Amino acid sequence: MKTSMWLAGLIAAGCLVAATAGAETWDALGEDQQKILSQLQDQWDSLPAERQDKLAQGAARWSAMDSEQRAQAQGRFQRWQSLTPDQKERIRARYQRFRDLPAGEKTRIRENYRRYQNMPQEQRERLQDRWRNLSPQERDQMRDRMRNMTPEQRDRMRDRRGRGTGSGPKRGAS
Repeated sequence: MKTSMWLAGLIAAGCLVAATAGAETWDALGEDQQKILSQLQDQWDSLPAERQDKLAQGAARWSAMDSEQRAQAQGRFQRWQSLTPDQKERIRARYQRFRDLPAGEKTRIRENYRRYQNMPQEQRERLQDRWRNLSPQERDQMRDRMRNMTPEQRDRMRDRRGRGTGSGPKRGAS
């Protein structure tokens, strides 16, 4: 009987430890983190451990940013706050689909995004205009073609089109 009571107590203690694992006390946070999260001090102990971890990590990232990075982050946050709940949900769903992609596909998408960001503004605008002028069906066809191409085929297509400058064949021209 004593053994089973001791075992039950040990299991209960293990459950308690598991439930609070990862939870940080307010005092365990760094000074910068406490300053950033000061509005949450009174409710900190009642927050779920996962939420505490995310907040602590976010505060650590914030304190490591320079003023320009902070301004960019604030701008992104303000844009996020201005979105409708439906827009936010679509973005979350798209992000989850991205996270579920194979590593190679995610790398390809990131490389394409970096290449796009490095384009001159005028070139990006031409590319955006071309995309906007496609019908939904044409966009779907374009996505399917690009997904099914090898990296070498995509590079050859970019080379033929002058690396996306719009110098390739015009839509509807044959």
